[in-house]
Amino acid sequence: MIGRLQGTLAQKNPPQVLVDCHGVGYEVDVPMSTFYQLPHLGEAVTLLTHLVVREDAQLLYGFATAAERDAFRQLIKVSGIGPRMALGVLSGMGVADLAQAITLQESGRLVKVPGIGKKTAERLLLELKGKLGADIGTPAQVSSPAQADILQALLALGYNDKDAAAALKALPAEVGVSEGIKLALRALAR
Repeated sequence: MIGRLQGTLAQKNPPQVLVDCHGVGYEVDVPMSTFYQLPHLGEAVTLLTHLVVREDAQLLYGFATAAERDAFRQLIKVSGIGPRMALGVLSGMGVADLAQAITLQESGRLVKVPGIGKKTAERLLLELKGKLGADIGTPAQVSSPAQADILQALLALGYNDKDAAAALKALPAEVGVSEGIKLALRALAR
């Protein structure tokens, strides 16, 4: 129904904002990733929205990008995931990180998000497989199971996707897992 709001940012109270559209103020809940991209109060803002109509309320959720809104819509289709939890997931990890976790079936990354337990993470991985992240894939071209293990080890150690991908590209093609991790860590230490 309401697909987009364009107006003046009147208030910012995380996770809610108030957007004034020609004299009508819309209360919109946004993930923190969108909240951090918002302009200063009194400036023009455009948000893509999703309206949830319940028996007791009509709630409007806003997003800075179409990818965030699409991810939100996929998340709320999962059994047991409501709009608040979906916002929490998108606040805890970016869309690319979520897509990568689903593609690589990494429940450990989802469990780090507040409110997501092991069972919920497994349900998310199962129900979103192929729906979210199929076209995004992994940050680096993984050509062997050993490289996939090396990549997962680097991500588990806290390196970001970009650094892990760069370290993976610098490795010899047929390197073993333990030797590859050592070489990658040496490269990242420089």
